[in-house]
Amino acid sequence: MRQRADAIRTPLADGIDGETFTPRLLALLSNSLVWRESRAMRARFGLGTNDWRVIATLAMKPGSTAADVSEYVEVNKAIVSKSVATLTQRHLVVVETGPGRSRQLYLTEEGAAMHDAMLPISLRGQEIILQGLEPEQVGRLNELLRDLLARARDLQAEDPLLDTGEIPVDAEAV
Repeated sequence: MRQRADAIRTPLADGIDGETFTPRLLALLSNSLVWRESRAMRARFGLGTNDWRVIATLAMKPGSTAADVSEYVEVNKAIVSKSVATLTQRHLVVVETGPGRSRQLYLTEEGAAMHDAMLPISLRGQEIILQGLEPEQVGRLNELLRDLLARARDLQAEDPLLDTGEIPVDAEAV
């Protein structure tokens, strides 16, 4: 095997410690739960987590548009549209023309039954992470998570460091 002379073979002194970097830990937790849920739902129902998110949203917010669902679950509208197409084809969701040119989404009876069948898989993920916590701890955890989400949304509204010139961009690498 040929080694390149410009390859850095030791960790950088100012690299992120993955064991204490909170965004990484949150992402790992989320990815683990989503992966578990998606595997179970695909195996049992032939639907994935994105499909479940649409179904779950319409269970709470009937008549939502794809844009509404996208905003609520904070997923790209193209992903929601793909799930809506799948769910419509499987007769789990119907689309009605609403005011203007809006397309409102509703679960069918089959969709509601699918929601009820998929719900325990999703709730199991919550049980796993909350196991051993007291109700007041769960309340505090949810409060902290909502606060963190609000801060993350505020951060998205700000210009990233790229606009300050602090991060060098190698035009050839991009």
